[in-house]
Amino acid sequence: MAAVERMGALVAGSCDLEGLVALARSAPPLPARPWTPFLFPAVTGAGRRPVVAVAGGAAFTFGYAEQVELLAAAGAEVVTFDPLRDECLPDNTGAVVIGGGFPEMYAAELSANEPLRRRVAAFDGPIVAECAGLLYLARELDGHPMCGRLDITATMTGGLTLGYRDAVATAKSVLTREGERYRGHEFHRTATDPGHATPPLFRWRGAADGFAEPLLAAS
Repeated sequence: MAAVERMGALVAGSCDLEGLVALARSAPPLPARPWTPFLFPAVTGAGRRPVVAVAGGAAFTFGYAEQVELLAAAGAEVVTFDPLRDECLPDNTGAVVIGGGFPEMYAAELSANEPLRRRVAAFDGPIVAECAGLLYLARELDGHPMCGRLDITATMTGGLTLGYRDAVATAKSVLTREGERYRGHEFHRTATDPGHATPPLFRWRGAADGFAEPLLAAS
């Protein structure tokens, strides 16, 4: 609470709040249509909504709200699971999404949850993994056994890989079609061995990244 009060005092003493409010009120209406996930077509079909399990908890804290909103708008039932604590995937899981986070800080705890690691490794539905998710699917991370869904090892490094990527998909996966262009953001301090599949999921400016299977995309 004290930190919030100090930040409030700093803003009040540094900014012309009345001037900012007046400036905002003078702005014309935005010409763009407000974004909503319901602008996109829903998946149609009979039967129950497909369950998409999305990793959460302390080890997987980075994700996009729009991703979950789009999945729900498309008709999915989005259920969060915690790889640190849950020993099973959610009931009736039809697809798994494992996003970003800091698994290296919880490598021992993630490794200790062997029941879930085995279930993720054996899961035969679509899997989408990025950054921390890729590390979790590896055979090991900094010497700790992970899921082994991908036959790679992952280690923390002293360098930071950072930047926006304008990439071309070079392999078919659950997310990509060969030749399609994608824009994304790369931010990590880890390296994998091997560094990518052959062919990789993506290429850009001579670089390669990612692992692709018909029902898997990890980068």
